[in-house]
Amino acid sequence: MRRSFIAGLAALAFAGTSIIAIPGAQADVQPLPEAAFGLHVPQIANGGDPTSTYGSIRLWDSGVTWGQVQQKKNLFWWTGLDNAIANANSQKVSTMYVLGSTPKWAASNKKQGTYPNKGAASVPKMKDWKNWVNAVTSRYAESIDSYQIWNEADLKNFWAGTPKQMAKLTQAATKIIRKNDPTAKVVSASSTVRLASSYKRFFPKYLKELKKLKWPVDVISVHTYPDGQGTPADRVNLIQKVLKDTKKGKVPASKELWDTEVNYGIVGPGKIKGQTIGGAQAASWVAQTYLDNLRLGVDRSYWYFWAPADGRVGITLQPGTPGAIGYQTVNNWIANSYYSCSNGSGSTPNLCQLGDNNNPEAIAWATTGSATYTVPAGVELQCDALDTCQPAVPGTQIQIGSMPLWFGTALARSNNQALGEQP
Repeated sequence: MRRSFIAGLAALAFAGTSIIAIPGAQADVQPLPEAAFGLHVPQIANGGDPTSTYGSIRLWDSGVTWGQVQQKKNLFWWTGLDNAIANANSQKVSTMYVLGSTPKWAASNKKQGTYPNKGAASVPKMKDWKNWVNAVTSRYAESIDSYQIWNEADLKNFWAGTPKQMAKLTQAATKIIRKNDPTAKVVSASSTVRLASSYKRFFPKYLKELKKLKWPVDVISVHTYPDGQGTPADRVNLIQKVLKDTKKGKVPASKELWDTEVNYGIVGPGKIKGQTIGGAQAASWVAQTYLDNLRLGVDRSYWYFWAPADGRVGITLQPGTPGAIGYQTVNNWIANSYYSCSNGSGSTPNLCQLGDNNNPEAIAWATTGSATYTVPAGVELQCDALDTCQPAVPGTQIQIGSMPLWFGTALARSNNQALGEQP
């Protein structure tokens, strides 16, 4: 175990400066897996290797889509996908492959969609789809851990079909995946959330169709980019919208929720300008993203992306950038940890408890504004998402803002950093 177990929220008490832990772990409670920290690495097929610790990769925008692999009906170019998967496996991360979109040769209407090829949004013939899914899952049954059906199917430039047609593709793919690799997870087609009309047109209806088919997926997926001027608080609102719709759609509790693309500062919708986010704000927003996942029930997020800045997204993850430091820091804090989190309200910050009375660890942050927090007993340090630390005095009341603050001992910090450096 990486850290000591803290019992569930019902068993926690926050009294004065004490952290009260109930001994023993519940059998059905697991620590946060490293796979909860996902990345997009566009150069993965060419040896790309992020310097931050991460646990899962999504193969999209990396030159290995269906149309790039199966370039003609009976011609497969496996080299790029072989290299991408081999590199991901060498980095010991969980690989998710996006099965769509439609190759140019298989497109019934080549005017539907342009990325990564003309006709990419066209509905494929079921025979071609099944042959493709069988080919890729047969080849990589021992190397790919999850398969996502389609990318951003609520957007017509990615999917020109109906939610029902996408559900049918999902069901067909699932039957083949279950046969060729029963251990692989099936991830639903993703939907953006910030584009309200597109989301409403697709996501609830897709859930309805999946329900009719008895839920042929293991994971429900969305993309939680806020609009171009949005903040982590806006992302929280988007997640709450998704949670409301999954509840209304009667999605079984056993289905995980993955956020398969996230960043900030993306252009749009409409005339909303993007923004470049750097410095302490970048580190803070990355850390908040993964901490908000804990308290809201998002099981995994794939940060888009580990690559040099190109103007598409606001926070850049590259060696030494504040965003990358924030990504590594929050990974050190919470990956492989038992945790219990509570939502802040008014003068109370959001709070995640990680330690016990012998090695207390806690993280506090405010979604908006600021809140008062009493430094817990037994801690020695407080550190921010840039991993800048200073002595902490138990019993002191401090103001918590949007920059998450970790409270713990010097030994706990050292252990977290050492574990974060492991491959």
